[in-house]
Amino acid sequence: MCGCFVLLLGAFAPRLALALMALFNDEITKAFDGSWMLPLIGWFLLPYTTLAFVLLAWWTGGVSGFDWFLVGLAFVIDLGSHTGGYTKRSQIRYPKANPS
Repeated sequence: MCGCFVLLLGAFAPRLALALMALFNDEITKAFDGSWMLPLIGWFLLPYTTLAFVLLAWWTGGVSGFDWFLVGLAFVIDLGSHTGGYTKRSQIRYPKANPS
């Protein structure tokens, strides 16, 4: 699978990009040294962080130096998606029901 396609798909649907990578190549297994638990947890909780870690490990042969900044940036995006949804949900005002 072309890395550019994964990057483009990952910007909009990181879980789908991770699922396709798991189906068509073994880069996730290589990035996490054969572990399956961390990628699974990452798929549910931190999809952008997991995808960034896998892609950087794939393209550079390992995550080091400036790559950690990019993984941290993906972590901030994940946190923003979690807290943004909570904030937006608390701002919604539901109409009061009229008891009859």
